[in-house]
Amino acid sequence: MPLPLALYSAASRLAGPMLGRRAAGRLAAAGVPSGRLAERRGRAGLKRPDGPVIWLHGASVGEGVALLPLVARLQGRVTCLVTTGTAASAEVLARRLPEGAIHQFAPIDTPSATRRFLDHWRPAALVLSESEIWPSWLAAVRGRGIPAALVGARLSDGSLRGWSRFPLSAAWLFGGLALVQPQSAAIGGQLAMIGVRPEALRPPADLKAAAPPLPGGDAPALAPRLAGRPVWAMLSTHAGEEALALAAHEEVLREHPGALLLLAPRHPDRFDTVADEIGGALPLARRSRGEVPGPDVPVWLCDTLGEIGTWLHLAQVVALAGSWRGAGGHNPWEPARLGRGVLHGPDIANAASAHAALAEAGGAREVPADGIGAAVSALLGDAPARAAFDAAALTVAERQGADVDSLAEEILSLAERAG
Repeated sequence: MPLPLALYSAASRLAGPMLGRRAAGRLAAAGVPSGRLAERRGRAGLKRPDGPVIWLHGASVGEGVALLPLVARLQGRVTCLVTTGTAASAEVLARRLPEGAIHQFAPIDTPSATRRFLDHWRPAALVLSESEIWPSWLAAVRGRGIPAALVGARLSDGSLRGWSRFPLSAAWLFGGLALVQPQSAAIGGQLAMIGVRPEALRPPADLKAAAPPLPGGDAPALAPRLAGRPVWAMLSTHAGEEALALAAHEEVLREHPGALLLLAPRHPDRFDTVADEIGGALPLARRSRGEVPGPDVPVWLCDTLGEIGTWLHLAQVVALAGSWRGAGGHNPWEPARLGRGVLHGPDIANAASAHAALAEAGGAREVPADGIGAAVSALLGDAPARAAFDAAALTVAERQGADVDSLAEEILSLAERAG
């Protein structure tokens, strides 16, 4: 192991107790039951099932959900153990994982937590999603002969620069990956530059594009209560973007009286803050209280988890936030899979290849912060243009769907050879 990685391992070993307490404290503050907090220290919350287990990991909701198409094809032939690091992701995956699949909170990246986790679960393979490169995990599975794959791989410019400063460490970690599926050819080239072996690289694909369309939830029951109203959604907002949505909606209301804004903040701990901000500007209804907006209420605060599908089914126009205030953007395939074109801001580094594919086909459009209202108003007022925008998004989403069947077979083959 190169010296920088050995130093990282030693430092994480010393900091392990503090890191474990901090990680458990975040989960406890988010309402996770005390019996599950030890999972972050590698202590299993469930008995290991008989037979082979494949460990799949995604950082949070988006990365965990991106793994679902793969899990659906693996589960039953093996047991899928899916780990994430956040309370929100655990809640979403509890509803969406197939029967028999297991969710656990991921062990912190220390030698002791990783050892306890691997001793209990004894996975036949590890599948990491997107940019989840954890040195202690990769060193431990390498030492045990467990193959590791990276799917939907992407690297930010900052990450690439960081790894480039430690070429031996990067080559040791990335060169140990048995299979790497990048999101784009450009990302594949970057990964090859920092150590991924040519024989490990697979053709570009985006697992998120292969996910099944989100269910509509309560949309069929709610739609009649919104009938006749122009409805648009600003989804996954971060701090500062709610103000943009409200300013845009005031502009929309001037052209489309009676229009309704569905505003869905990204993080649950901001729900009350956002409610106060909206209430100071416009009347609102709160989904978490069971309220449905009447015709004189212009904003519906979508302050619940796991209902993005409901809002996408109800909205005629979708603006995907996280792209106007430095958060790097979010997954546009969820709206696209439901036939919704995507308006977004300039900051889309986290999903640049997905947005580029949609934009090239005419199913996504970048708008500046001060142009959101005009873009939404134009689409609400032009049904043929909106239909073409939406159809383009759906077409490219279906075309971009990854060949998940062949990927699942490759992962099973890796596990069988190792086992």
